Amino acid sequence: MPPGESMIYVKIHNSENGDIIAMCDSSLIDKIISDGELEINIRDYSDFYRGSLVDRKKALGMINPKRMNSANIIGKESVEVAVEGNIILEESIRLTGKIPYAHAFRIKY
Repeated sequence: MPPGESMIYVKIHNSENGDIIAMCDSSLIDKIISDGELEINIRDYSDFYRGSLVDRKKALGMINPKRMNSANIIGKESVEVAVEGNIILEESIRLTGKIPYAHAFRIKY
């Protein structure tokens, strides 16, 4: 693992409408992130994210944008992998407490 790269929790929730992808940097899994206006409580919902603990390369191999229904991505490494894996767009990345996060939804007709 390259210096500075954190491990990523990846959990794929399968549903009849497609995969719900949850990714979170391992360093954030038991945290509450807040910037005063927005709070993301990862600690109380860690089971949603706590799937396989993998490196960046393995995380990239686990996600399939064609099967994605929605995605919840939190943390620098996770967001970078999600952009590289084409499940989120860079313009959908937001910050709270200086931590990047993104949500994506696929609308099917």
